[in-house]
Amino acid sequence: MIEKIREIFNDEATAIKNIPVTNSFEDAIGIIHRQVHGKNGKLVTSGMGKAGQIAHNIATTFSSTGTPAAFLHPSEAQHGDLGILQKNDVLLAISNSGKTREIIELIDLKNNLYPLIPVIVITGNENSPLAKKADCFISTGSPTEVCPLGLTPTTSTTVMTVIGDALVVLLMEKIGFNANDYAKRHHGGYLGKKSREISGKD
Repeated sequence: MIEKIREIFNDEATAIKNIPVTNSFEDAIGIIHRQVHGKNGKLVTSGMGKAGQIAHNIATTFSSTGTPAAFLHPSEAQHGDLGILQKNDVLLAISNSGKTREIIELIDLKNNLYPLIPVIVITGNENSPLAKKADCFISTGSPTEVCPLGLTPTTSTTVMTVIGDALVVLLMEKIGFNANDYAKRHHGGYLGKKSREISGKD
């Protein structure tokens, strides 16, 4: 079992190293910065199932680091939650296959409400319907899942998380986000205390 664990870790680490590093990351940062920090919009993330959980995590991490963001469930969007969108927002949609029906329908609904809201897509399929609807497409590298069935989102959600982390860090640097800024948004717990100590506000 020890060797199997090492094999799983190695496969996931390799998938991360094989994420295509392209200008799409810089393009995505430019879009988010323009819409959120230039036009006072917000980042809205969305995904279905496991990808949705990653999208929710990305939204909360962006929010805690100075970039207002919210998660929009694609199914609930069809029952009124689409109203969270405003004209200066940016939509980040995540789907490993790029064929998730609810996400594709979400973009169509968005276009009917605010067609000029830009769409950033994270997917493993550059030829997918979702990728073709994107203003900016970021590839996961389409890694093979470590799940023995090759079905359960495992490696794919790992690389999605890492891509999200990269976007967060790049934007933090672009806006000059510091420990004092962090402390204002994260008062409680160990991280709140640590951020105040670093910023000299404790």
